[in-house]
Amino acid sequence: MKPGIHPDYHPVVFRDRSAGFAFLTRSTVTSLQTIEWEDGNTYPVIDVEISSASHPFWTGKQRLVDTEGRVERFYARYGRK
Repeated sequence: MKPGIHPDYHPVVFRDRSAGFAFLTRSTVTSLQTIEWEDGNTYPVIDVEISSASHPFWTGKQRLVDTEGRVERFYARYGRK
């Protein structure tokens, strides 16, 4: 690898606040927020909206969407042809 052309690759904690789940990995992303991890070291933390702990595909808990109401609203607005 050529020196000086690659971004800094360092440990980062990704945290899913909705599920109370966090994991430590390596990434090039940075953050001004930090967190003290289980090993006693401080790492930058990135808050994510969804992870494997909260995604419906992985948890098996899906939210129902009112598709019938949306279809009826579409027909009311544009009419049935």
